[in-house]
Amino acid sequence: MKLDLSRMILGPVGLAIGFALYAGANRVQEPWRSVLVGAMFALLGIAALLYARGERWIRGLGGVLIVYGLLRATILH
Repeated sequence: MKLDLSRMILGPVGLAIGFALYAGANRVQEPWRSVLVGAMFALLGIAALLYARGERWIRGLGGVLIVYGLLRATILH
């Protein structure tokens, strides 16, 4: 098994950035809060689709995140 140090570092860093962005978005007034959080989920889904490299479950997860992000930004408040 090959040890990939960049994945081991980028995972926790990305998680910390995500929590910081989510906390920052919660300080904004509605309806912009829902739009920002929805956009973050949609962008995470797009990143998952770009990262998937042929793995179907990651593509499926990316699709679900995009749909949820769009619904969160428009309908779900």
